[in-house]
Amino acid sequence: MQRTSTEGPDYFHKVVDCQWACPAHTPVPEYIRLIAEGRYADAYMVNWKSNVFPGILGRTCDRPCEPACRRGRVEDEPVAICRLKRVAADNKGEVSERMPAPAAAPNGRRIALVGAGPASLTVARDLAPLGYSLTLYDGEAKAGGMIRSQIPRFRLPEEVIDEEVGYVTALGMELRLGERVDSLKALLDEGYDAVFVGTGAPRGRDLDLPGRQEAAANIHIGIDWLANVSFGHVERVGRRVIVLGGGNTAMDCCRTSRRLGGEDVKVIVRSGFEEMKASPWEKEDALHEGIPILNYLVPKAFTHEGGRLTGVTFEKVLAEYDARGRRRLVPAGEPDEHFACDDVLIAVGQENAFPWIERDIGLDFDEWEMPRVDAATFQSSLPKVFFGGDAAFGPKNIIWAVAHGHDAAISIDKFCRGEDLRERPEPGYSLVSQKMGIHEWSYDNAPANDPRFRVPMLDKAVALTDVKVEVELGFDREVAYREAQRCLNCDVQTVFSAPACIECDACVDICPTDCITFTEDGEEDDLRGRLKAPALNLDQALYVSGPLATGRVMVKDEDVCLHCGLCAERCPTGAWDMQKFLLEMTHAGGSCR
Repeated sequence: MQRTSTEGPDYFHKVVDCQWACPAHTPVPEYIRLIAEGRYADAYMVNWKSNVFPGILGRTCDRPCEPACRRGRVEDEPVAICRLKRVAADNKGEVSERMPAPAAAPNGRRIALVGAGPASLTVARDLAPLGYSLTLYDGEAKAGGMIRSQIPRFRLPEEVIDEEVGYVTALGMELRLGERVDSLKALLDEGYDAVFVGTGAPRGRDLDLPGRQEAAANIHIGIDWLANVSFGHVERVGRRVIVLGGGNTAMDCCRTSRRLGGEDVKVIVRSGFEEMKASPWEKEDALHEGIPILNYLVPKAFTHEGGRLTGVTFEKVLAEYDARGRRRLVPAGEPDEHFACDDVLIAVGQENAFPWIERDIGLDFDEWEMPRVDAATFQSSLPKVFFGGDAAFGPKNIIWAVAHGHDAAISIDKFCRGEDLRERPEPGYSLVSQKMGIHEWSYDNAPANDPRFRVPMLDKAVALTDVKVEVELGFDREVAYREAQRCLNCDVQTVFSAPACIECDACVDICPTDCITFTEDGEEDDLRGRLKAPALNLDQALYVSGPLATGRVMVKDEDVCLHCGLCAERCPTGAWDMQKFLLEMTHAGGSCR
């Protein structure tokens, strides 16, 4: 194998699996250590630079970082990364003075942002300090987009939204709230240098089934219904409620229904429980609140009497898999089931809707009526129009919208400066030794043995009485410290110097996970099987040295390394060192490759 190149950021970045998995590449171990040190404001600002909404995401993120967490490879559960983010937000104190100041003078470029959701707000956050004159349009009276309209207040208090959206809007921009854009052509005619479209996926999918029109008064589209609850237009629901769908919106609908008077609330899904799109913790929360989830039932018809909904009829199905593992649902051959209800909430997916974009202005749409958007630059076929978030590639989640916003802001900045949009800024990185003595490091390198701590919840009897009372209480500082100690400091890298190695195997002897092997070189497939502990995770690269004095190579399996530093402590020649790697993504205005 070739010697592992560690001269740039790419290899060590991929070792920090949580940061690698985060779409915005938030430096997770860095802010977790700051929380453990009680430096909550510093931890918040590390987050804010990357993900813009630490308090919001600390409550609502889909947590792509956690399945990647190395802790989950050595015990059952990963570090509670998302909820530690909330700890930083809840304990940060006043940080307004640490935010960027509005630009001293405009740079002469005008940008329109359509939709005031997380993607547009991220673009605004990155471009405002560079002197761009920004105009933010949204049809609602307050900025926030789906963060404000679709996430229930018992999960995300409005004051958290107001605070973190306020940090962005305070950077200086014109807010045209309550003003819906009805024509992209008309907007372009106003002379903007670029337009960013971050309107989300605002249309919930419907079900065209028998009885839909007759019982329409009590059949609601889930995302619209949640928005009406958030804005105070809906305050009650029927006693018996059926929620159709298996995603996070369905979980929000059923839990909201319980708080608005629904006593018999069911979630009914056509797929199996494990195949549901809802996050595992969202399903757990629904079950904890006494909401059953019924699977493998396909809705056939809405029943009604005298113009009023009486229930839903379902066909029972089962899953069959072909030789390639592809699933299809087939009739189970059992009688249909009927469930009585007073209201139905349809949460079977969301779609984009662009009726306000004319089809004769040079902007191409595909066969699904989605704009053709470059996946790297977020530029459309109309050069000065950019898309991001759900509006670009369909429904995902907040952290993906933030990542899109950062990348789109780079492209808009380069477009306005007449530069090549495909030349992307270099990330900043550093690699610094943590050595403070012969056997002492500047970080706590002893892996904690605690299992994952549970976030305390408000008593269910109280939580289900008010749709605005936050149900998760968050970690207190003591528990947050102990949870932070579970982090394995994956960004503190084991850096190997082949010229200093005498091949004494001391590091091999002391390694608690058998991740280090000195062996003859070979092809990767062969080498992985010859290590002291076979390296089975092909997604994780091997750390391979150049040839040593004996002709052997050092091979380290990053997959199971605990970053405990015992190899470096034991090494008599200093061939191993523990060096903290920090990667910071460069945003708009940064230097380019």
